[in-house]
Amino acid sequence: MERDLSRDELPSKNHGMSAVKAAAFAPAELVSKVRVAAQAAGFREEEFGRAGECPLIALTRRIPGPRPRVYVSTGIHGDEPAPPLALLSLLRSGLFDGRANWILCPLLNPAGFRAQTRENAGGIDLNRDYCQTRSEEVTAHLRWLRRQPNFDFYLTLHEDWEATGFYLYEINPRGQKSHADAVIAAVGAICPIDLHDQIDGRPAVGGIIRPQVDTATVELWPESFYLRSHHAARGCTLETPSGYPLAQRILAMQVAVTTVLKEFLG
Repeated sequence: MERDLSRDELPSKNHGMSAVKAAAFAPAELVSKVRVAAQAAGFREEEFGRAGECPLIALTRRIPGPRPRVYVSTGIHGDEPAPPLALLSLLRSGLFDGRANWILCPLLNPAGFRAQTRENAGGIDLNRDYCQTRSEEVTAHLRWLRRQPNFDFYLTLHEDWEATGFYLYEINPRGQKSHADAVIAAVGAICPIDLHDQIDGRPAVGGIIRPQVDTATVELWPESFYLRSHHAARGCTLETPSGYPLAQRILAMQVAVTTVLKEFLG
């Protein structure tokens, strides 16, 4: 069993990567494209905050009858462009169909993408701000999340500048059927897998991290901690390796999301 993590083991990463390398889109333009794709796919849009001139939006598609509720978020770090671009492509592809009730947050840190930094305009790592909240973005996101029903499954989509390949975190406390191996197998045909036995300071096997964390002992909560504590006991965080070409990372994320949803929804 993995030991609990202290606050010092969840630092805000700042790798000082080249802004030119990190930049991939203008946030307002991406949100406009997402809006068009979401409307065509039957989603309802809600603006729950703003970051400068760019809205923070949530997209929901509710299907009549009993369906699992699936939450997907991207774009919480401004130096991780593949996840928002992958989500846009998946929206256009029709992936978010009648199998589930969908809740999507496509761009949580537009100011970070505009400034080409991991953090927001105030220098705050939003993915360490979900407990002792300081940022306007996370405050608005939490206000919106608290009005939502619980989710059956969540996906948070990320990239990692330090990773040598794709990897994922799987949260599955009840020991239900794991989807992780299927995701690793599918992504491995597109992108190398990080096979180190320690990834991001945590034990890993075959590109899979299955953390056992007491969230009460950690002060700097990522979004996933809040989700697992208040909205969904089960989910995955997917991580593409930032050092690989952007097109390859986008495709790897598309394959990962498609595979995990197929495994979960059947």
